[in-house]
Amino acid sequence: MNLTRAEARERAELISVDSYEVSLDLTRGEKVFGATTTVKFSAAPGSSSFIDAVTESVHSVTLNGRPLDPAEVSDGIRIQLPDLAAHNELTVVADTPYMNTGEGLHRFVDPVDGEVYLYTQFEVPDSRRMFAVFEQPDLKATFKFTVTAPSHWDVVSNSPTPAPAETSPGADGGARSVWEFAPTPRLSSYVTALIAGPYQSVRSDVTGSDGRVIPLGVFARKSLMQYLDADNIFELTRQGFEFFEAQFGCPYPFEKYDQLFVPEFNAGAMENAGAVTILEGYVFRGKVPEAQVERRAITVLHELAHMWFGDLVTMRWWNDLWLNESFAEYMSHLAAVENTKFQSAWTTFASVEKSWAYRQDQLPTTHPIFAEINDLQDVEVNFDGITYAKGASVLRQLVAWVGPEQFMAGVREYFAKHAWGNTELGDLMIELEKASGRDLDRWGRLWLETAGVNTLQPELAVDADGVITGFAIRQSAVADQPTLRPHRLAVGFYDVTAEGKLERTHREELDVEGERTDVPALAGLRQPDLILLNDDDLAYAKVRLDEKSLATATAHLKDFRESLPRTLVWGSAWDAARDGETPARGYVDLILSNIAAESDSSVILVQLRQLATTLTFYVAEERREATIVAAADRLWDLASGVPGGSDAQLQFVKSYALLARSGQQLDNVAGLLDGSLTLPGLAVDQDLRWELVASLVVGGRLGQEQIDAELARDNTSSGQNAAALAKGAIPTPEAKAAAWESIVVKGELSNAIQASAVAGFTRVLDTRLLEPYSEKYFEAVPGIVAERTNALAQQIVVGLYPAQLTTQSTVDRTDEFLASLPEESAALRRMMLENRDGVARALRARAADV
Repeated sequence: MNLTRAEARERAELISVDSYEVSLDLTRGEKVFGATTTVKFSAAPGSSSFIDAVTESVHSVTLNGRPLDPAEVSDGIRIQLPDLAAHNELTVVADTPYMNTGEGLHRFVDPVDGEVYLYTQFEVPDSRRMFAVFEQPDLKATFKFTVTAPSHWDVVSNSPTPAPAETSPGADGGARSVWEFAPTPRLSSYVTALIAGPYQSVRSDVTGSDGRVIPLGVFARKSLMQYLDADNIFELTRQGFEFFEAQFGCPYPFEKYDQLFVPEFNAGAMENAGAVTILEGYVFRGKVPEAQVERRAITVLHELAHMWFGDLVTMRWWNDLWLNESFAEYMSHLAAVENTKFQSAWTTFASVEKSWAYRQDQLPTTHPIFAEINDLQDVEVNFDGITYAKGASVLRQLVAWVGPEQFMAGVREYFAKHAWGNTELGDLMIELEKASGRDLDRWGRLWLETAGVNTLQPELAVDADGVITGFAIRQSAVADQPTLRPHRLAVGFYDVTAEGKLERTHREELDVEGERTDVPALAGLRQPDLILLNDDDLAYAKVRLDEKSLATATAHLKDFRESLPRTLVWGSAWDAARDGETPARGYVDLILSNIAAESDSSVILVQLRQLATTLTFYVAEERREATIVAAADRLWDLASGVPGGSDAQLQFVKSYALLARSGQQLDNVAGLLDGSLTLPGLAVDQDLRWELVASLVVGGRLGQEQIDAELARDNTSSGQNAAALAKGAIPTPEAKAAAWESIVVKGELSNAIQASAVAGFTRVLDTRLLEPYSEKYFEAVPGIVAERTNALAQQIVVGLYPAQLTTQSTVDRTDEFLASLPEESAALRRMMLENRDGVARALRARAADV
């Protein structure tokens, strides 16, 4: 299944692709579909190459009019192409399997009405799971899709959907139709798409900067349409069009723009040209935290930005994957702040994206942003928080370094020069250097070709009157990643006002380089109550507070007038607890003492998530149970004390249900579920009911009979996922054995159901339930990785790792396993190193908490 960069480079030197014509028959039953591919391409005469095709069976291969023996040239993954001419026409007729893993052409049956829904997911190398293709991003071509499907379906691809032509009834007697799409512009194969089934849609349009009226569509399954907030999606899309067309100096490059919410999706969304697929979880069936609404908005804007950066101009090879994703991530937050109602998106970026980046960058598997990608397995290994979050953080640092206007001027020139082509990082850097006058060679080497995160802390001298006589910024790095980098950042001074609020009184922006940077401009100013390095979050670095600032932050965290500086202090406290520099229970207390005053929904969401992690892994073992019970009690008080129906109330209740374990706590959860206990303004909708059910299952109050009853009440795909989690969470040896058998031994679950079952299996109050599976895990993992697709294997390798058995023996057994791995197991080695690091870090944090 692998493709090396050397093979791709050699193939690109031999071959230039003109066009694909792909005919798909989706009426062949539940297992396979028919795929006939005709591709026209030029090649070096007399050369040989191969085309990628993951198939069930190949019926015929015809190259330039001569038949090739499928048994000789096809191995189910590649088809060999001998003796090529200068101009070639290849036709491959094959049967190809549907997937239930969220990869290739995924098939889903809606439990509500039995209807079939299909969609594609091709990133990174999975268009070959639908048709024969030269699967690499720099072999762009046009694509003409012809699709035979049941007549009552809607069929969507990159080109506008044509009127279908009816054909004779299929084998099942049902009406069939044929959709013949117009050829696309020149695209990389991984951004082509097919979405088919009885999807329903809402239509609108937007007028582009060039005067074109561009059709817009928002799609979902029939059984979800009642919940679809299409007006919100259209509003965001129009705001994104307006912002990106102006910033990029380039009209939207495609004929239409459809956004399709699809079931069992592995990612947040995928940037298929003109036909974006989005995680169905973003169709909200009930009240959700505003954080999720904002996350959906960022996702919509991220994928729209990719229409230019990714689809119109595409990276030549996957070593520049980071730039593709980082650019879209940066631009989506910028667009949200400057042209939508989500004007605190940089707070969310600091809380969500940067905390992910810092966490990933401190793992033993961290790597430079610009990573050497030798093959497709390397892509899977490096598709992570460095690629997305650190890359976007460093891109924001680059914008601060060169200047926002100069950055966009360079981007506009980049699009003008490279439209419909393939590029490398250097192509963008050339334009940024021209626009800014900055030499970016050294900057690029230090930021993009080295790994690790720096720590910044203030160093100041103060006289008897409280006046600063000297101020410097100290920069440090860990021994394994010793690079010190240039930073563009701001220093903020904050004082407590008469009303008790923390307000910024001075801001100094400067370049920081080396181990020590003097800041003479701050000398002569009075020492404030709090000094915040990296104010406004321009730089990518961990920051520490001086002694006075730490005391102020602890006493007045909730009193910041603005959300972003408060979030930066939250982040510094989290870093210190994770690093074992401060006791975990101190961090727990900091959260519970301040979170009720937090105004940003995403910050509440992240802090509650980090609270659960801290309680589970970082609190000293002998204090853990009592600390969790006390924390849950405080969450109940918080939920009872905030305004009824508020975002915070909903989040506190969800967190409470996750942690509940004492008799009184479980009584409260049961009361909320059956209605005998109410909180003013709290609506217990179906999704919240499932969270309460899971809490009571984990606590031993409910079992399979009650899970089945709840599923009968909500027999939807969401209900089935929630039931799978609850079933896996039943706290008996028999239930754990059944879940293990289903996930690990049989391995027949879809990606979404398996993810839920894994989450349920590991959700326990008593970790002794997991002890019998520790050794079984290490025995099973090599076979799982060998036999399952990447998406399913990763769920198991990461999700079932015995992290909750937080002991030195778990670390030692992991070391044994790592020592036994063959050299070629790069992806598995990486996952296991990260698993191990989580337990080792937890042991250090627990020691600090004692």
